[in-house]
Amino acid sequence: MDDTRLVIPTEYGPFREELKERIRSAQVRAAVAVNTELVLLYWNIGQRILAAQLAEGWGTKVVERLTNDLKREFPDMKGFSPRNLKYMRAFAEIWPEEQIVQQAAAQIPWFHNCVLIDKVKDQSARHWYTQRPSSTDGAVMCSCIRSRAVFTNGKGKRSQTLSAPCRRTNPILRTNSSKTPTTSSS
Repeated sequence: MDDTRLVIPTEYGPFREELKERIRSAQVRAAVAVNTELVLLYWNIGQRILAAQLAEGWGTKVVERLTNDLKREFPDMKGFSPRNLKYMRAFAEIWPEEQIVQQAAAQIPWFHNCVLIDKVKDQSARHWYTQRPSSTDGAVMCSCIRSRAVFTNGKGKRSQTLSAPCRRTNPILRTNSSKTPTTSSS
């Protein structure tokens, strides 16, 4: 039996760590790209549902027919339930401009957009939530919505006390002595 041991050069450790970091970074970029494409696809489907319902008239069961057809065509793909197609329609109705979708709503996971559709009725508040770092953490975003954390327009309007998770995850917000969120100057 040969008792030769492999000698690892001292440069190997940093080399290995750099490669691991590059791999992790590429994985994150790929996941973000996939999410963006999926959200844009759902927005486009929602736009087409709106157009079909407008052309065919309400009550023509566009969503139900589309659900059946898409499930038959893509049996291994999830996301084409009547409920999700209705979310797509609502999403397209709420965000009518593709440029806004690309800049804001496509940067957060689809489920988080569904939460915003269900829980936040004000469009400017929805947009505010998509811009927060907490929007990528569903539990924190839901907590912020439950605590009614909303933005301030710089004049004190619409500002409310932020719950602790919202303050921690939103470094661009600070709390002044009256516990009203304001935009930091940085």
